Amino acid sequence: MMKNTVILITNDGMGRADAQLQHTLIAKYFDLLLAGQDLPNAICFYTEGVKLAVEGSPVLNQLTALEEKGVRLILCSTCLNYFGLMDKVKVGIMGGMGDILEAQIKAEKVITL
Repeated sequence: MMKNTVILITNDGMGRADAQLQHTLIAKYFDLLLAGQDLPNAICFYTEGVKLAVEGSPVLNQLTALEEKGVRLILCSTCLNYFGLMDKVKVGIMGGMGDILEAQIKAEKVITL
């Protein structure tokens, strides 16, 4: 069931630790999200978070599965451009800050990781 929830991801992983631990935590988070009944309406990626949706990301399989289940994955195009990743996007849609703001405003709950 889709919940009117938006998750914001601003790091290349979860939390503040070394990259391997951050990637391990975010992979586990997405695995548990996929295993559950309630999915968010959207996941927004900005700043370092966009790196999770591009070539070489350790969570592409989970993100692809979430997208296939109807979760909108919105990537900040300004951030992708800043990091030189526009041509490396593997999942989600490139949007602007307006798209991220709209998702937040329409959501009943916003969770920042």
